[in-house]
Amino acid sequence: MFARTLRIQTAADQIDAAAMLFEESVIPLCKSQRGFVGAEYLADRQTGASLLITIWKSEEDLLASERSRFFQEQVAKFIGYFTSPPVRESFEVVLLDLR
Repeated sequence: MFARTLRIQTAADQIDAAAMLFEESVIPLCKSQRGFVGAEYLADRQTGASLLITIWKSEEDLLASERSRFFQEQVAKFIGYFTSPPVRESFEVVLLDLR
C-alpha cells in the first residue's frame, strides 16, 4: 500500500470547515477511484497545521489519481483555506494496524 500526504496550513478557525469539505466532497469522490483504501484528516487546532492522508492499494493507483488530474482537482477545492502552499509527499505504507 501507499499513502499520499498533503500538509496544509489554514487559519486555526478554518479546520472544521476544511475537514468537512474533505469528508463531504473529496472522500466520496476518492471512493470511486481505483485502489482507494481510506483517508484521514489530522489537525493541530492551535496552529492550523493539518495533514490530509489518502491510502492506496498500490503506487500505481496513487500515481494514476495524479495523472488523471483527479488529485489536482481535489486540492484546488482547498485554495481558499491555504495560508501557505501545500506540500505533497508519498510514502510506502510499511505497517498499518487499525485495531
